[in-house]
Amino acid sequence: MRKKIMLLGSGELGKEFVIACQRLGQYVVAVDQYDHAPAMQVAHDREVVNMLDGDALDTIVHKHQPDIIVPEVEAIRTERFYDYEKDGIRVIPSARAVNFTMNRKAIRDLAAVELGLRTANYRYATTLEGVQAAVDELGLPCIVKPLMSSSGKGQSLVRTRDDAMKAWDYAQSGQRGDGNEVIIEAFVRFESEITLLTVTQIDGPVLFCPPIGHRQERGDYQESWQPHDMDEQQLEEARAMAEKVTSSLGGPGIWGVEFFLTRDGVYFSELSPRPHDTGMVTLAGTQNFSEFELHARAVLGLPIPAITAGMPGASHVILAADENASWPRIEGLGNAAAMPRTDIRVFGKPVTRPYRRMAVALAYGKPGEEMHSIRERASQAAAQVSVNG
Repeated sequence: MRKKIMLLGSGELGKEFVIACQRLGQYVVAVDQYDHAPAMQVAHDREVVNMLDGDALDTIVHKHQPDIIVPEVEAIRTERFYDYEKDGIRVIPSARAVNFTMNRKAIRDLAAVELGLRTANYRYATTLEGVQAAVDELGLPCIVKPLMSSSGKGQSLVRTRDDAMKAWDYAQSGQRGDGNEVIIEAFVRFESEITLLTVTQIDGPVLFCPPIGHRQERGDYQESWQPHDMDEQQLEEARAMAEKVTSSLGGPGIWGVEFFLTRDGVYFSELSPRPHDTGMVTLAGTQNFSEFELHARAVLGLPIPAITAGMPGASHVILAADENASWPRIEGLGNAAAMPRTDIRVFGKPVTRPYRRMAVALAYGKPGEEMHSIRERASQAAAQVSVNG
């Protein structure tokens, strides 16, 4: 079996996915809006296009005639996927699923209204006045997010009514696509938040990875650990919600389903139809297949009999310090490499900007080791490495 896979979006998650596909003998075309993106560096072929230009997207799909299209980012003319499916190209997980999950409005309404999942109270707005009205109605604090964005871009916490204007402007700056609508969410007072990686198969049962705990800053993940200790009843509740929403959307692949864990129960937060950034912890051997290997197998229709837990592990991001520096220097790798039971994965992004994720540190647990110790080791390894222009 040798399929031609077109990867739309070629960041660090896509890079690991390409590696997993190549280990299974597949051919990958990596696509992004800028050249030398991480996944392009390990793919067979590459294309540089604006994926929000539907005609440009049609052109490269017609040129390469892929068997499978795998989206990795939100900034894509996803409505074109319906036509690609009609032409016999498999879209992962499906055209319907991608169109729903690339837009927070569609997926939130599906989860809360159609499926009846517990979510934060929320409103939508297309103007600053609409945001202010929603803040008055939902109460403070609350969260303002663009309908289309990734890695926390454009997301902010509104603590006072005067913060609404700043939140509106920031949401517009982080918006992907050509819309301006935002979602305003009541703040959920959670005890922890998790990602439940969920695998749907072409011919096989829905599988769940051990829950992944994570910590965010500026709406973007900073560290993650697996497994996250949680009540068995809450875990079953989260699994039931994840299976309900992924089954409704349909199609094979791995899904990053995010939940808030509160004293009142489990709240559905968001969902991504692809490997999740917090799931990079699975590169630390925390389960028998990494999330990227699971995605590759599900995409190709290869059976996954079971997901089994390995040793506990943790990840910690390494961020850029300089703005718009080309081909930055990675310093301190020797110091990090000297630390036991750790590893560093450098993504190879050709340009930096403040807070851009450029690498990740991994820490491998050992029998009987407490999770706080593993997390601290990942943090210490990350602190040894700097990315400078």
